[in-house]
Amino acid sequence: MDWLQIVILSLVQGISEFLPVSSSAHLILVPVLTEWEDQGLAFDVALHLGSLLAVVLYFHRDLAAMTGSWLRSLQNRQPDEDARVAWAVLFGTIPVGLAGLAFKDTIETVLRSPLYLAAGLIVFGIVLAWADLRHRGDRTEAQINWKDVLVIGCAQALALFPGTSRSGITITAALFMGMNREAASRFSFLLSIPVIVLASGLQIRSLLETPEPIQWGAMAAGIALSGISAYLCIHYFLAFIKRIGMMPFVAYRIILGVILIGVFA
Repeated sequence: MDWLQIVILSLVQGISEFLPVSSSAHLILVPVLTEWEDQGLAFDVALHLGSLLAVVLYFHRDLAAMTGSWLRSLQNRQPDEDARVAWAVLFGTIPVGLAGLAFKDTIETVLRSPLYLAAGLIVFGIVLAWADLRHRGDRTEAQINWKDVLVIGCAQALALFPGTSRSGITITAALFMGMNREAASRFSFLLSIPVIVLASGLQIRSLLETPEPIQWGAMAAGIALSGISAYLCIHYFLAFIKRIGMMPFVAYRIILGVILIGVFA
């Protein structure tokens, strides 16, 4: 890998991981459009670790409060708002974990073509617009209930389909359940933490089982660039989402999907 490839892939991952535009679609498209060789499993691990560090650092105060409240709820059986959000994150991760174990091979081999990406971008972009325009409410993540957790958790499992966008589909589901944009986005970002941990763990296990050489300099650069860009993306997305809404991302998804169909159909 040369430095141009390292920088572009790191920025693409960092920016698109938490926007509702599908990071997996963009990472698949970069080598297709540039004719670069696949970046390899080790670099994929670095990119995801960078994103993980970014979201943990950004929400470190929330995570500390949630962890303390969650531990107390195990003892007194009386969860407060922070504990309820913590439990929601944990239980909301179960569906995607089960779906990933069941369909991992199919997803990685059958569904990675540009046309599948285009379909996911367009269809779930339209669903996001529908949720934002017709179903958005004013509830916060602190008001989450078990019905919300079930719907959002099952929706997250759909993100295994390339082009769907994990953040996009969870924000969509949260909007459908009556959350406001900020709450839907914040819960989506918190929900990403165990998912990225699980995905990175599986990648690291696969990496340890292969003789693939590791470029430690590229790994370090990928973690740093992906982490910095992801942190800034989270900050500005949450700062402006109430004002800009979801429609710019919907428009981007549909335009990109149409371009992919035009190029690869």
